[in-house]
Amino acid sequence: MVLKKTPKINYKLLKELSEATGAPGFEGNIRAIVKREIADYVDSIEVDNMGNLIALKKGTAKKDKLKLMAAAHMDEIGFMVQHIDDNGFIRFCPLGGFDPKTLSSQRVTIHGKKDVIGVMGGKAAHLMSDSEKKQTPQVKDYFIDTGLDKKELDKLVAVGDSITRKREFIQMGECVNGKSLDNRMLVFVLIETIKKLKKIPHDFYAVFTVQEEVGIRGAKVAVHAIQPDIGICLDVTIANDTPGAAPHEYINKLGGGTSIDMMNGTVIADRRIVKYLADLADKKKVPYQHDVMAAGGTDGWAMQMMTEKGCITGGISVPLRNMHQEVEMCHNTDIQATLDLLKLAVENLDKGDWKNV
Repeated sequence: MVLKKTPKINYKLLKELSEATGAPGFEGNIRAIVKREIADYVDSIEVDNMGNLIALKKGTAKKDKLKLMAAAHMDEIGFMVQHIDDNGFIRFCPLGGFDPKTLSSQRVTIHGKKDVIGVMGGKAAHLMSDSEKKQTPQVKDYFIDTGLDKKELDKLVAVGDSITRKREFIQMGECVNGKSLDNRMLVFVLIETIKKLKKIPHDFYAVFTVQEEVGIRGAKVAVHAIQPDIGICLDVTIANDTPGAAPHEYINKLGGGTSIDMMNGTVIADRRIVKYLADLADKKKVPYQHDVMAAGGTDGWAMQMMTEKGCITGGISVPLRNMHQEVEMCHNTDIQATLDLLKLAVENLDKGDWKNV
């Protein structure tokens, strides 16, 4: 199924979110954009001590009011300065999981007293032995070259500064392409959904979490505070409709619609919310696919496990190619379908069968 209408996507905002920087523990730039965009559309905004932004839009129900939490993490995979050697080369620690083979000769930004551009360097192929050429590169094999000597670099950069990838966001065919679409794509979806909501039946907590990429840390704190009844995790998922993927390895494809989560390495989605989302999509002709993935983890883990009585938890994802690499890609159809389904899910929560397990 494909969308019959042309997607009306706010590419300007999506570009700003993609190109903005915010490694785990350094999400302030993204949080500022979120605040600016949603302030006029919610009843309250709180930033907790961890840095999560929690926005509340109140529901109209007079009794048996439920708490719905939707979470999208703001952080992107990045690095932290660990050491600057006598020649001005920077060694670093990863913040989140990287595919090391994608790092070679890539530009990055070191966020010191002011931003400094650097290039990921390693041992030149001409100097490698035959055995070294056959080895898979590791993150530890790389260093960052800024073109500055240590004396000049020390004036700008210090141990503990964050480092992010430097990439331009572009539209490419029917897709968008850029850095950090994991998970700025779903930050975008949550922002745009908030703007479109009118009256809703139950209280809606839109949570923009921190430090997901290093252990689902922010979501745990937010869930403790909110104690949601129902949770929808908003994240990207793998699109592996590419050469080399065997049929049994298939998860999602670009252009197939939004993805309703069934399971990942940390969450088995509650059947009630899977059915609720699929029924809404069928009724409103929103294109969708199902996501069954044995690995990975999301903020959904915290929603499902960290409440006093448990939370009815599922997820809506945008399929993405090249996850945790320098450039990631999503399809316009899938973005629009995710926007449509999340709005429907919030607006129709009073119609769900939440009592029968």
